[in-house]
Amino acid sequence: MDLDLSDLKTRVQQQIAGAKVNVESDGYYVTITVVSENFANMSAVQRQRTVYAALAELIADGRLHAVNIVAQTPTEAAAA
Repeated sequence: MDLDLSDLKTRVQQQIAGAKVNVESDGYYVTITVVSENFANMSAVQRQRTVYAALAELIADGRLHAVNIVAQTPTEAAAA
């Protein structure tokens, strides 16, 4: 995969101020875990859309195609 994981992290952090972001890859699939207070009043779909918005360019041009997003509030992440 010709994808810079630190670039993914930066894009998400720029989209969601104050978010804690972790990006992992097995060489094909990318898992992005985002923890933010901003998710507190959002549905699961709204959370996914918020993270996808940061990655839209990479998805559109095919650089990112197999992504799993975990989007949680700090309370949800602590309970997991």
